[in-house]
Amino acid sequence: MLPYRQRLIHVRWSGEACWIPLGDLDPGLPHENPTSYPAPGQILFHPAGISETEILLAYGACRFASKAGQLAGNPFLTIVEGLENLRPLGELTLWQGAQDIEFSAF
Repeated sequence: MLPYRQRLIHVRWSGEACWIPLGDLDPGLPHENPTSYPAPGQILFHPAGISETEILLAYGACRFASKAGQLAGNPFLTIVEGLENLRPLGELTLWQGAQDIEFSAF
């Protein structure tokens, strides 16, 4: 699935985070070690359920939620280098709108 390219948008209810809506995608994955409070740099995958499938990227204080209420997602990737770039990315997304993002293997 790599490289994966998409548009990143700012969250509405979760605080300091951005997300990638995946709509009705249902990969059939269960919750595994889910969290509602990701640390900056943690990337969560929320499988289909009470809210649409999505990827969430926390850049600051975050409580994962939707219009349906609090959510939990599976941590699947943690950014460990370049964390100082996350807040500027989050603020850019908040004030300037959707940003291109790519996940790729080195």
